[in-house]
Amino acid sequence: MLRRTALLAAAAIVLMVKMPAPAMAETPGVTATEIRVGAVFPFSGPASALGAVGKSLIAYVNFINEKGGVNGRKINLVALDDAYSPPKAVEQTRKLVESDEVAFMFSTLGTPSNLAIAKYLGAKKIPQAFIVTGATRFTDYNEYPMITTGLPSYDTESRAYARYLAKEMPNAKIAILYQNDDLGKDFIAGFKSELKEAFDSKVVTSTYEVSQPTIDSQIVSLKSSGATVMLFAGTPKFAAQAIRKTHESGWKPLFITNLISSSIAAVLAPAGLDISTGVMTATYRKDPDDPKWANDEGVKMYRSFMEKYMPGADLADSNYFTGIHQGVVLETVLKQCGNDLSRENILKQTRNIKGLALPMSLPGIMVNTGPTNNKMYTQLNLQRWNGKAWDLVGGLISDDAK
Repeated sequence: MLRRTALLAAAAIVLMVKMPAPAMAETPGVTATEIRVGAVFPFSGPASALGAVGKSLIAYVNFINEKGGVNGRKINLVALDDAYSPPKAVEQTRKLVESDEVAFMFSTLGTPSNLAIAKYLGAKKIPQAFIVTGATRFTDYNEYPMITTGLPSYDTESRAYARYLAKEMPNAKIAILYQNDDLGKDFIAGFKSELKEAFDSKVVTSTYEVSQPTIDSQIVSLKSSGATVMLFAGTPKFAAQAIRKTHESGWKPLFITNLISSSIAAVLAPAGLDISTGVMTATYRKDPDDPKWANDEGVKMYRSFMEKYMPGADLADSNYFTGIHQGVVLETVLKQCGNDLSRENILKQTRNIKGLALPMSLPGIMVNTGPTNNKMYTQLNLQRWNGKAWDLVGGLISDDAK
């Protein structure tokens, strides 16, 4: 009896040693055939124009899945609407994590929403990958170890404008109308870092809240300052209003709008394409309607993709190719993960992208992330609207340029 008991115990030990652990059993949302990914977008509300990013990301994930998915798994992208409301973003993110059991969060849009959910996701060690905001605070990888960013930082962008103005219009008085949140405040910080003690004498500012119906009174007030440059830092709806009201008031400054509010379809067209002539912005991407990119492989890919997966959508809306770029990055990260879809490895691979050229990025602009670089984009080029297309101004500007 003792001998039989000993043999059974020995057999059990052998089985324990040889039996493999179930793959990724500890990672919610991961099965042999699927990975669930969570996302939150403003499909409604004051920033609903930016919801196009989410729509095209969903379409690109469908495209990936039609090809068989990634490493044998389909991507189940669960995208919810937060109406650009931080409390709603928290509610939806908790649902995605606790009810839908997503493996990680990807591409959540907006500074307020991402800030609202960062502490919750950080405490749970859930990657908050390639968030669609340029808020400078998120580029601090020590403070936000679970985050990678999916837009050029607002600080990088604002410093590019400040350096351009210092070179081309050194005596200009600058009016800045900014959204009263991290987005707008980062632009002010960027100008202060460049202009230093001259900021107070050269710059006049005004703010607005996203809940306001219009920004007409702010434009009238800034016009009275006598500024020769008008910089807008906010979301598309208000950028279109600012361009139109500036024109209607008879004020003729050099008008600069921030990158996320430079879409032809969502900003320039509502303001008026002719009215928008002369508007400048920074960019990392090609304009699909510009004849100079007609034979570009990335633009051709974009056009064929949109024709098949989003028929009738306005190709000039840059929010669509932002979503496609997000989709390419998602696909790249999952490919690099191989069969290790632990949250630790997902996070590691978001910081391990090398030399990735995205279809609508300007030549020379690559995605290169690393252990101490959580930024998807670190290069920009200035451009000016000529009434029909964007003209590039100068060359590439890297975010460490001074």
